[in-house]
Amino acid sequence: MGTLSSGRSLPSYSSGTWDEPMLGDTIGDDLDRACAAYPERDALVDHATGRSWTYRRLVDDVDAVAAGLLRRGIVKGDRVGIWAPNCPEWVLTQYATAKIGAILVNINPAYRSHELQYVLEQAGIRMLVSAASFKASDYAEMIESVRGGCPALESVVLLGTDGWRALVDDGRAALTGDPELVALAQGALSADDPINIQYTSGTTGFPKGATLSHHNILNNAYFVGELCHYSEQDRVCIPVPFYHCFGMVMGNLACTSHGAAMVIPGPAFDPRATLDAVQAQRCTSLYGVPTMFIAELAQPDFDDYDLSSLRTGIMAGSPCPVEVMKQVIERMGMTEVSICYGMTETSPVSLQTRSHDTIDQRVSTVGRVGPHLEVKIVDPATGLTVPRGEAGELCTRGYSVMLGYWDGTVKPAGAEPAERPYKQGPIDAARWMHTGDIGVMDDDGYVAITGRIKDMVIRGGENIYPREIEEFLYAHPDILDAQVIGVPDERYGEELMVWVRLREGAAELDAAALRDFCAGRLAHYKIPRYVHVVDEFPMTVTGKVRKVEMRERSIELLGRG
Repeated sequence: MGTLSSGRSLPSYSSGTWDEPMLGDTIGDDLDRACAAYPERDALVDHATGRSWTYRRLVDDVDAVAAGLLRRGIVKGDRVGIWAPNCPEWVLTQYATAKIGAILVNINPAYRSHELQYVLEQAGIRMLVSAASFKASDYAEMIESVRGGCPALESVVLLGTDGWRALVDDGRAALTGDPELVALAQGALSADDPINIQYTSGTTGFPKGATLSHHNILNNAYFVGELCHYSEQDRVCIPVPFYHCFGMVMGNLACTSHGAAMVIPGPAFDPRATLDAVQAQRCTSLYGVPTMFIAELAQPDFDDYDLSSLRTGIMAGSPCPVEVMKQVIERMGMTEVSICYGMTETSPVSLQTRSHDTIDQRVSTVGRVGPHLEVKIVDPATGLTVPRGEAGELCTRGYSVMLGYWDGTVKPAGAEPAERPYKQGPIDAARWMHTGDIGVMDDDGYVAITGRIKDMVIRGGENIYPREIEEFLYAHPDILDAQVIGVPDERYGEELMVWVRLREGAAELDAAALRDFCAGRLAHYKIPRYVHVVDEFPMTVTGKVRKVEMRERSIELLGRG
């Protein structure tokens, strides 16, 4: 462990030095620059429908949507909601709102009417761009059911209908009469303006709207792409949802800031469609949360796909099992695959592995601090930075930290964004964002995430971090995936329960068999007392396991209510 001249250990603090400066542009200006450099290169490919856009066509269509929004009275600072699965129109709306300074509000495609109404009201959404329906969800019907309770909502534009076509056509007509219409609105923007509200998947109460600026998300996307060595030669397969930072920032913005191509494999994640898109579009990079890669690798005909074009990719969203990472590198050929760590409130990435990192660094840590950012690990009780090698709460500071949570109680008509105060939430007085994650920094600045402060299980006075047990259980020959939670217990306060997904053809697994497997290899208090076998875990749309729901259901299963 590194030490100071005084003999004390080095503090768990690191800052990301980088030769290149940060970008000072707005998102619209950055897109225009990519178009000027690579006008005829692919910018966007919708594999499912066969539609594609060069950079020149993409900017033309984005400008038409932007002009259509202006014609409908949408101005800088107005909130425009987007409620749809992944599709090209989502991308057009993302960049069109950025060009005119409207604040795009991402709405989770899994939301139902109650949650939809909350977001429409809390963000004060003036226009909603929405799919008419998707799978079993009738979005149009849900919108009508809540519209009366959302006085700020003036108009709804449904994708794939005359309403969307009219918006685009009106925009083109407006640009014919006034070619500078969008450019004038774009020129009045600052990179520090709020441009995006993303609602965090809160574990208690209603979600909170993290408010992000051009500067936040454009720089984060750019530097994530830099660490993946993106150029105009890259083609990035994006099966993760656009409504989340993973899709629209690390995916879309990372591509356009490097002149690379965005490839949409389908409206929602499907492992076969994703593999097919990588093969057909010769993708060089593939994104996903671990459960997505697990599903792709589990396809019976996986070895029949030609994935030789893959070079890199990003695995993020939840901890990556060691064995899964090894298979992604060995079987998918993603030798430069990167692990990213972050949260919506930090645009999102704070830590990232590098392409030259060792296998061990890429499977046991979430990398080092990103360019132009700072991270530290503190004692949650005192706030003091802990020595390297000791566990504490991970904090991050820098350009990526959100402006704040959108304060829906302050909505003065026509107010400039600066007049709307933001709730700072977990940002302290020194602008450190407290993540709530437990981390350990080594002497080289690499950080291992060992759990969530709120996920920590206290069994009979012993602090237990589920991640350690989950990693161990991946070595079980019959276990495909495992998630450990704490459940109430009269004797110990909490007891461990594991939910497992078994491999095809595996024998049933019970608590006794699991104890036999763990005996002598895990401390007795870390061996789960209860085993629950499932086909799927409850998940968020972004692929994160919903441990809160698992606890609630487990309490019912065990009769601990």
